[in-house]
Amino acid sequence: MFTVAALVYPDALASSLTLPMEILGASSQTALGANRNARPLSFLLAAETVGTMTLASGLTLHTTESRDSLPPLDLLILPAIWRTPLPTLRACRDWLPELRRIAATGTRICSVGTASCILAEAGLLTGRPATTHWNWFERFAKRYPDVNLKTRHLITQSDNIYCVGSVNSIADLCVHMAEDWYGSRIARAVEHQFSPEIRRPFRAAAWQDPPRSSHHDETVLQAQQWLQDRLHQPVTLQMLAPALGVSGRTLHRRFQQATGMTPQQYLNTLRNNSARDLLRRSNLSISEIAWQLGLQDASHFSRLFRRLNGVSPGQYRAAVRGKLFDPG
Repeated sequence: MFTVAALVYPDALASSLTLPMEILGASSQTALGANRNARPLSFLLAAETVGTMTLASGLTLHTTESRDSLPPLDLLILPAIWRTPLPTLRACRDWLPELRRIAATGTRICSVGTASCILAEAGLLTGRPATTHWNWFERFAKRYPDVNLKTRHLITQSDNIYCVGSVNSIADLCVHMAEDWYGSRIARAVEHQFSPEIRRPFRAAAWQDPPRSSHHDETVLQAQQWLQDRLHQPVTLQMLAPALGVSGRTLHRRFQQATGMTPQQYLNTLRNNSARDLLRRSNLSISEIAWQLGLQDASHFSRLFRRLNGVSPGQYRAAVRGKLFDPG
């Protein structure tokens, strides 16, 4: 089971709690509907003490976990804070050592808006990139000069620490999490339900600390670069192993161990990401896009795109173009 928890404090914005809960919950339900062996998801609400809490907005929530005794988590969310974060920072001061302990286990932690101040107070952003609500940029930079504030990014990632600058951006991050846990098709299906106009993908919106590869297999890194450099050519995977001087079986095994994907799945992911960008930003025909991706058969490209995204290339483009403002 994937276990997600959100910390609740009186000045929390409810939407930065409920939106992740609904997106991730829908992802789990959709995945289980497609595959009964998919991992379910549990979403917990934690506070200083278990019981009811009425937020500044007037909404009353029931918390079921103490923030000092959380179970092992896959994701911890620190929701956005209404107005000044200072009262919440004072209220969370005694909990910061526990937050540092949770971070040290590798648990993904995400702050929304000025909740990034909680991470900074805990020392978890020192020397790291971070973002926060735009209205707090100057005060954040002055209070935390050792943090690498990214004012031009709504999402930042450094290892297991994420910051998002707004409630809308937590939706982008949750779709990214859903894709990581349940795959691209499930993530796209849920994304289309919650945001049919199609949002910017995580990798296009986020600042991520280099290196982006989480493995250190030099041969696999060379293979990934080889595929990236030849993405627009009609390459076949039979060319890959000889170009690197290893056997196909060895490369396949090491590639899957290092990335969690086969070389073909990795190539399909590269092509899919590039296709989505071309559909979003260009007026190229579907056949021309297929050719740009090294695929001679437009029908094959359309089938591959639908399998990975749940919609056809034409439907995807129509959804993207639906965002454009037309005064006429």
